[in-house]
Amino acid sequence: MAPRILLARHGQTAWSLSGKHTGRTDVPLLEEGRRGAKLLGERLHRAPLDGLAEAEVRTSPLSRARETCELAGFGDRAAAWDTLMEWDYGAYEGMTPAEIQAVRPGWLIWRDGVPEGESLAEVTARADEVVAWARSADRDVLVFAHGHILRSIGARWLGLPLEFAARIRLNPTSLSVLGWAYGEPAIESWNDLGHLVP
Repeated sequence: MAPRILLARHGQTAWSLSGKHTGRTDVPLLEEGRRGAKLLGERLHRAPLDGLAEAEVRTSPLSRARETCELAGFGDRAAAWDTLMEWDYGAYEGMTPAEIQAVRPGWLIWRDGVPEGESLAEVTARADEVVAWARSADRDVLVFAHGHILRSIGARWLGLPLEFAARIRLNPTSLSVLGWAYGEPAIESWNDLGHLVP
């Protein structure tokens, strides 16, 4: 079996709702985020995934990802892994894109990075570490993490530069699957929110 990686973005927080860059600040889930995490868990535990009994599970240690993992029913199987933490936004932590554009017109994180935070090369290296781990054995993996690091993993799974991640948005509590097509790394599904639809 060619290994796949299932990406679960954490549930909604006050900062994700307002569009603030939430890197290492430990912002809790909103009630909407907790509800979404439970619905995501229900989806992961019914056919065809059936609880992913053979999958290895890891989570970012930040509470919004860890709680999403727990509410989805994987807390007892998940290992916390610092490599899955969100991008360290440095001086731009807590700012919205509009606020950043006001001081740095034309800014794009995927091209320009952030001052006083992680570099593009550092984020690429972390994403590559996750990809290498996911491909290291014949089993699926499930990770609970954050929008920008998960988008980075998506780009690097495909062998593309980090800048490609600008083109693959991720909503809170979404599920994405990275797998294979004709022997090449491929996106099986992306930003799937079907479990949130009544």
